Amino acid sequence: MADLWSYKGKRCVVVGCFSGIGEATARELVRLGGEVHGFDIRPSPVELASFQSCDLRDRAQIDAALAAVPGPIDALFYCAGLPQTFPAIEVIQVNFLSVRYLIEQALPKMPEGSAIAVIASTAGNGYMQRLDTIRELIATPDYDAGLAWAEPRLAELGDPYTFAKEAVIVWGLLQSQELIKRGVRINLLSPGPTESGMTKDFEAVSSAKMIDVFTRPINRRSSSAEQSYPLIFLNTPGASYVNGLNLVADAGFTAGAMMGVFDPMVLLKEAMEA
Repeated sequence: MADLWSYKGKRCVVVGCFSGIGEATARELVRLGGEVHGFDIRPSPVELASFQSCDLRDRAQIDAALAAVPGPIDALFYCAGLPQTFPAIEVIQVNFLSVRYLIEQALPKMPEGSAIAVIASTAGNGYMQRLDTIRELIATPDYDAGLAWAEPRLAELGDPYTFAKEAVIVWGLLQSQELIKRGVRINLLSPGPTESGMTKDFEAVSSAKMIDVFTRPINRRSSSAEQSYPLIFLNTPGASYVNGLNLVADAGFTAGAMMGVFDPMVLLKEAMEA
């Protein structure tokens, strides 16, 4: 029986492999024996089978990067993202529209038994509260239509990072229902506060104290490596019956809030007043 946790002989694509969770994912996949191909706007420090420079705001570059990957893709990891310090429309592009586009373009290369894992965020936990609006965006037939839907609504959508993460969660959950029929699984990972290349950007928009509210009950932020491990698991044969899961990796914050152990709004107010 093949090793359920090994990536030996598996061709993997890691989108966003320069830093943070994406870099940690690429590094661990190489250690596990994977043939790892990386896409990013900046070169990865990981020794990869190939690297393609790719600005995810440019569909032509996405197409070129995918075309450069030889043969079938066994495991696709979308780890790229933009924080709120970028223009709002670009955040929605990279964190949702480009996710959808890249996966749709990659699917013809993904055989039965392959799998997709996408980094979402606990920032998207509230997706049920505006599901109708999110479904409107998801219903757009292509990239241009998605842009045309989002651009005039940026003000009403609020924080673009939150909205894009909500959208990618809903889209991923819906896609799981169709892709499994062709033998392809798709799951999401929603990390809690994580030390990564975007930490300074998030702290510039909010503050370290506000972000650290969401580290209860462990009271520390995750490392990028700690998020890469469950992400990698989702695309292993050991997770063959795991499909349509938004795996929340936040050391219990969501559980504590749901069970009434603490009130996040009270904690946020205390952090603002401190």
